Amino acid sequence: MSGGIRTPGVDRIQAAAALGGDEELDRSLRPRRLADFVGQSAVKEQLGVFIEAANARGEALDHVLLAGPPGLGKTSLAQIVASELGVPFVQTAGPALERKGDVAAFLTALEPRSVFFVDEIHRLPRALEETFYPAMEDRKLPITVGQGAGARVVTLDLPQFTLVGATTRAGLLTTPLRDRFGVSHRLDLYTPEDLAEIVLRSAGILEVGIDRPGAEAIARRSRGTPRVANRLLKRVRDYAEVRGAGHIDQGVAEEALDLLEVDHAGLDRLDRDILETICVKFEGGPVGLSTLAVAVGEEADTIEDVYEPYLLQQGFIKRTPRGRVATGAAYEHLGLERPAEAGPASLF
Repeated sequence: MSGGIRTPGVDRIQAAAALGGDEELDRSLRPRRLADFVGQSAVKEQLGVFIEAANARGEALDHVLLAGPPGLGKTSLAQIVASELGVPFVQTAGPALERKGDVAAFLTALEPRSVFFVDEIHRLPRALEETFYPAMEDRKLPITVGQGAGARVVTLDLPQFTLVGATTRAGLLTTPLRDRFGVSHRLDLYTPEDLAEIVLRSAGILEVGIDRPGAEAIARRSRGTPRVANRLLKRVRDYAEVRGAGHIDQGVAEEALDLLEVDHAGLDRLDRDILETICVKFEGGPVGLSTLAVAVGEEADTIEDVYEPYLLQQGFIKRTPRGRVATGAAYEHLGLERPAEAGPASLF
């Protein structure tokens, strides 16, 4: 167990958020066309129909909301929409928009039918949401000119445009904003089969020799996330070049992933620290979040936002009103014997 407070997300290969050195890699591996996008078949099919219809009419695509965990391809899909429409792609993020003037600067500079992508749109300041309402519905932008009694409102006409919003926490969006998106999709975690195809495609771009069993070994430990799969591929490539012959097969992939301390369920050392702390130190729980954070030497917010979602999805822990509890799957995964169930508590 680590004794000190860790810096959130540092050197964590299983983190879905892009880390510094991997941002350029992620961009280089992104698909450019809808046909190259692997997985999310229902989303792809529906977007394909909407894009074709918009192109046939010569109109802007309706506004699109993409929701889902980090690393599943929301930014890639937004770029693909612009590419398939043959229009400019303009990108920003919710936290970067602080004043109405920031929004106005982007909207007034858009070319007709442009795709305006706002990442982390759930972090858009509430005061700015009202600026988007007339822009999204009527392509109008009211601007207040002057101050005090002499102030007046000037309404600017905007060109047709498509707002594509991406969010990892759709529940934080206000209903008025969410209802103004005509197209809404939620991206799900990928199957190992789809991830294997992504690994093979990425390996071809990176000119890495890999066979299908090797790609499948990486896919199984990628937590259902393409960004994690691509990051693991890069690390396995390094291992293959230094310890092997440069070619990735199943044996090389598994050796590299074992060296990286990524197990067969996709858990890394920090995930296992949390599970072991609940199972051993707190006898399976329940244990409060703040207590757990101190015990593993991590920030409570980081545990809740970064580590817990995957552990919950895989059924290793569960949340209760009294705190976090380890499940039988957690004990089995760690090779620990589950303690006997306690009998009913006595009233006296």
